[in-house]
Amino acid sequence: MIEPLKVERLSERVSEVLKNLIQEEGFKPGDKFYSEHQLIERLKVSRSSIREAIRILEATGWVTVQHGKGIFIARQPLHGFEAFKEWLKNNRQDILEHFEVRLLIDPKAAFYAALRGTEQDLSVLKNLCEEYCAKASTATVEQMIKLDEQFHAAIAKATRNRTLSVLMKTMTTVLFEGWISSLHIPGRIQHTVEEHRRVLEAILQRNPGGAEQAMREHLTKALQDIKASMEG
Repeated sequence: MIEPLKVERLSERVSEVLKNLIQEEGFKPGDKFYSEHQLIERLKVSRSSIREAIRILEATGWVTVQHGKGIFIARQPLHGFEAFKEWLKNNRQDILEHFEVRLLIDPKAAFYAALRGTEQDLSVLKNLCEEYCAKASTATVEQMIKLDEQFHAAIAKATRNRTLSVLMKTMTTVLFEGWISSLHIPGRIQHTVEEHRRVLEAILQRNPGGAEQAMREHLTKALQDIKASMEG
């Protein structure tokens, strides 16, 4: 019997619990999996948490999502990076649209964070950047995705612009293809460590133009890596 998940465990546990359900309950390739509603009721977690976990399982070759029909156990015996590349190809347009919007929002968020962020805002950003660096070699990709989301959300909050902060929160809780697509690419987590550091340094130095440029370069490099994986 699967116990309801506690809120503080969601970011690390949901996708693992779903993998356990697939294995322990004997789902076979091609079988229809539980619906989002059934998973919400069973695990007692939010719809966004379930959707993010399903996206991760889809990107890593466990399930496929057929719009209007449901979630199915993957038929193709693809795992690891091969499964991820297949997911990239199937979600190409959503991912490119995600980064198109991010390139409009995030650089300006970094600009205004450097201009308006309080000392407390900057302290939070520094701690998140240090935690990301410390865990880059040991944490799961899912854990690193969550830290990456938190770093970008904290930058948006530091702008002191409520509308921008809400937009970024929406991006991290609903439109999460971008985070999944970039950080599953081999080497991208390590590259992100240095790119985040450059963004943070410019914000701490109260250099709006430098922060904007560093953020644009960070997102551009991530998108380049994604496109290379799609084409490869």
